[in-house]
Amino acid sequence: MGWRNNPVQFGWVSRAIHWAMALLILAMLALGTTLSNMQPGLSNLYLYGWHKTGGMIALGLVLLRLIWHRISPPPAALGPPKAWANRVARWVHAATYVLLVAIPLSGWVASSATGIDILFAERWTVPPIAPPSESIDHWGFVLHGVLTKALMGLLVLHVLGALARAVKGDGTLRRMTTG
Repeated sequence: MGWRNNPVQFGWVSRAIHWAMALLILAMLALGTTLSNMQPGLSNLYLYGWHKTGGMIALGLVLLRLIWHRISPPPAALGPPKAWANRVARWVHAATYVLLVAIPLSGWVASSATGIDILFAERWTVPPIAPPSESIDHWGFVLHGVLTKALMGLLVLHVLGALARAVKGDGTLRRMTTG
């Protein structure tokens, strides 16, 4: 198995990025849900830092993945291109990519609007991309939460679609696991 994608298989680079993102996103969803249910305080401030660092890493990975797909295009979907399942899968993938960019950006905007420095890995200050503002802070976090819930729904569709294809035995899931 090569490192680049070919017309019928995903290379190991695409698979590594996909599964790294999957693990990171699941961790971020769990941490974000935990954070949304707790009162911020000095004893848990480090968790917010982890979440922001994870968000920056997720943004970097999705941008890397989009660039990689320009360099090494993914193989075509299996089955007839006009099949409804392939059309839904394309829509789910496109919407997921949009959300994987929009969610970290909305978090970055909202965190910037708090006026508190954003640290990457508790070490480097990330430049703010919004001015301090209670309104931007509030609506940025509202948008962040709404987009995250939409992503959760799309991820459920993505996993169900992959499992349905695995049950049919068409090889789609195998291409992303073992190539």
